Amino acid sequence: MNTKVYYLYIVSNPTKTVLYVGLQMIYTVVLKDHYENRGSQKTFSGKYDCHKLVYYEGCESAYEAMSREKQIKKWRRAKKEKIVQEMNPNWDWLNH
Repeated sequence: MNTKVYYLYIVSNPTKTVLYVGLQMIYTVVLKDHYENRGSQKTFSGKYDCHKLVYYEGCESAYEAMSREKQIKKWRRAKKEKIVQEMNPNWDWLNH
């Protein structure tokens, strides 16, 4: 039985003007990396200060997570905002 969970997540910057979609097996590690890379010009999330978790969903397989990530990355911002709003109506930071 596979007990691994893959996380699709969306992080934003403190002013909520930029959204970054990613995936990881252990999302706390990724959030730490996003936080530590803030201000770095080497990564998208660092350049745009995206380290605040606003949305996540678990997937049972890497394939499912990658497919979902590709799907959401193609969406316009309004559609991404809608799924965040449905899960997290106040856009609270979920990584406190």
